[in-house]
Amino acid sequence: MQEQNALALLDNILSLIDMRSFSSVWFWIVVALFWSAVTHNVLGVSYDMIVQARRNGGQTLADVQILVEIHVRRMLAMVRHIGHWIMGFVTAVMSLIFVLAFVYGLEFAQALFLLLLPLTITRLMVLRLAFRIERERLDADRLLRVLLRHRLWVQLLGVVIIFLTAIWGMLRVMTASVLSI
Repeated sequence: MQEQNALALLDNILSLIDMRSFSSVWFWIVVALFWSAVTHNVLGVSYDMIVQARRNGGQTLADVQILVEIHVRRMLAMVRHIGHWIMGFVTAVMSLIFVLAFVYGLEFAQALFLLLLPLTITRLMVLRLAFRIERERLDADRLLRVLLRHRLWVQLLGVVIIFLTAIWGMLRVMTASVLSI
């Protein structure tokens, strides 16, 4: 009796974690949370802190500048030290996921690719921003404008990627339901 209850519980849990990603509500929750998290912080500084610094200046502005400086130094030190290894690892993993997704047609790998590719692009955008901030030594007002513009570009990328993911997901679900896969 306990084995049947345990098997029923396991079956219920596995039905919640469905490998058909695009038809799962959990996948879309992850997509929403992912893009919310990605657009909330720019170089370790939250959006509300940037807006408050722009509005009030003072100590908040100094805090934003210090936080950005710390994150830029930390990120660029890591990139200069092991950046080539990180790039090689990310390239290998993304290539593997791409092959599983679009050569072998695994839906879970397609969903993972459509999550990780934009993450990789946004990480490269942040890295580019960090190099720019280090190179140009921006004053406070210009730094805030650059951070807000970066956030806007990440949000626009998010809108495009969510739209493309939704289109791909709808096509995948409709094809799977027609073919009874």
